[in-house]
Amino acid sequence: MTIAVRVSPRGGRNAVEGVVADADGRAKIGVRLAAAPVDGEANDAVEATLARWLGVAAPEVEVTQGITTRSKVVTVDGDPVQLMRRLQALTAASEPT
Repeated sequence: MTIAVRVSPRGGRNAVEGVVADADGRAKIGVRLAAAPVDGEANDAVEATLARWLGVAAPEVEVTQGITTRSKVVTVDGDPVQLMRRLQALTAASEPT
């Protein structure tokens, strides 16, 4: 499964902010990070934060596009039906802001 993500580095803490709209109005999962975008630290933090949020092992989550940008595509390995249900449940109360 792939997930579109919008990252806010140096946000003071690692957390998923829910569904956010990017500059084009597209819905993405917002991820706030304490890490700075230096030497891949932010990408590692994105992977770890999303793994915890989705309840999967960290090696199952990988940033596959947007390595050097705030807009990223993350690939999550696992049962797509189960991951989709989990993603829908976690984002149900969240609307693009």
